[in-house]
Amino acid sequence: MTRLRNFVEIADVAMRYGGAEGTLALQRCTLSVREGEFVAVVGPSGCGKSTLMRLVSGLWPASEGQVWVAGREVSGPVPLVGMAFQNPTLLPWRSVLDNVMLPLEVVPAHRSRLRAERAAYAAKAEALLKLVGLEGFGQRHPHQLSGGMQQRTSLCRALIHEPPLLMLDEPFSALDVFTREDLWAVLQDVWLERKPTVILVTHDLREAVYLADRVLVMSARPGRIIAERRVEFPRPRRLEDTYDTEFNAVVAELRALIARARAGEAPDA
Repeated sequence: MTRLRNFVEIADVAMRYGGAEGTLALQRCTLSVREGEFVAVVGPSGCGKSTLMRLVSGLWPASEGQVWVAGREVSGPVPLVGMAFQNPTLLPWRSVLDNVMLPLEVVPAHRSRLRAERAAYAAKAEALLKLVGLEGFGQRHPHQLSGGMQQRTSLCRALIHEPPLLMLDEPFSALDVFTREDLWAVLQDVWLERKPTVILVTHDLREAVYLADRVLVMSARPGRIIAERRVEFPRPRRLEDTYDTEFNAVVAELRALIARARAGEAPDA
């Protein structure tokens, strides 16, 4: 089935774990994301944000409803998705460069060309490492990197096959605040240069407002989208902007929406 509207669409989706009597993680969840848009998803702990990510990427099938990516209904893993998680999950026996190039060995469009064009792909990986501040680290191994450097490597790995859709599940939450803010700026630079469609799941409301065009707020479990806030601040955004009164007013507005969601209140109650 082909559908040509938004780049990502989720229509009335439900997800239940453990059979008919199991946990209902999502219910009546509907959202859309335009091509090239940067969207952040926030909400109470356990509301189904990560479940949502796995449904869009095709890692799990929905119990009810439909999911479309790039005009096609999702029925299995989506090859045009790049993903990064809270844990960088780098392979310890591979160099930084080889970790970055790993998706090229898996994604069919690149796998068939990798042997013949390996030098060109390696140059592309090195260019990505330079973009995120890791020039010269390609031959190091993960144990030789700090946590922030490992997460930069993970971001490069998610981008190496030029995915039109980037899915980020709490990618910076395990890092200290200074490293986290550095990586916000790196991710903004990458997005401004390449303009992939991005869905970011985060608990950090400053992160959401700094990075996103729109912030979607989920209800308590079973999760669904109950509010959205468009972020109109011009780009490129600066870290010092996150301390401005107007910026913090948006953060406070989102915090209030999540507090009401945790209490089970509707946003217009």
